[in-house]
Amino acid sequence: MSLENEILDRCARLLRDAERDVREVVKLTDTYPVLDVADAYRIQQRLCALKQAEGVRIVGMKMGLTSHAKMQQMGVDTPIYGFLGSDNAVDDGAAVDTRVLIHPKVEAEIAFVTRDALRGPGCTASDVLAATDYVVPAIELIDSRYENFRFDLPSVIADNTSASRYVLGSRPTDPATLDLQTLGVVMEKNGQVAEVGAGAAVLGDPAAAVAMLVNMLSEHGQPLEAGAVVLSGAITAAIAVQAGDNVLVRGDGIGTVAMRFI
Repeated sequence: MSLENEILDRCARLLRDAERDVREVVKLTDTYPVLDVADAYRIQQRLCALKQAEGVRIVGMKMGLTSHAKMQQMGVDTPIYGFLGSDNAVDDGAAVDTRVLIHPKVEAEIAFVTRDALRGPGCTASDVLAATDYVVPAIELIDSRYENFRFDLPSVIADNTSASRYVLGSRPTDPATLDLQTLGVVMEKNGQVAEVGAGAAVLGDPAAAVAMLVNMLSEHGQPLEAGAVVLSGAITAAIAVQAGDNVLVRGDGIGTVAMRFI
């Protein structure tokens, strides 16, 4: 059962206002129990349109629930995706003001920047690598707009998969020189190791996660554009941050990336 357009518009405005006003809201399925995944992506598209109307440029995409353990926890067998806006980007080493965030958490990822457009269906990891300009380590800052970071699958899709900020490393690397599956990543918080992982934590291969994104987008007639930034999915668990924290991610052979909080 699809919700009426008026309700979808209302949900998108609610989530946009919650992010802008830095306030929590109850998850959408508490108000609309029949909200399903298809409607959730329609809300996400409306949220995207609201941001674009405000002057935000869409610069890429992100994958979520790319860990098999997380998918099992959420009771799904397919990852989800969201969009990245120009308002989400932070410079390497720059400060993020926690006063404009609700309950921030950070994850370590591998980001892809495409040289060529990719289209599905049938996109493969090999296709992704051939179309990739470079990869870099990344930190994604997630910040659900829902009370107590509590949500279900349709609600988190509608909320653009909790997207908030991201930062890319400044050492572009050709993925052809790397084994992305075994590439090790360490996330430090205030100089102490907080999380470790390897690329295989992302669907067995981060490039496969990007290929899955391309194929999911093709279901809506959308390509992954050339020059797009793609966050391929969390390699590590998310950890909470607050003012005064400094986070650094090291990736084997691809350099470092940092973010600090004030």
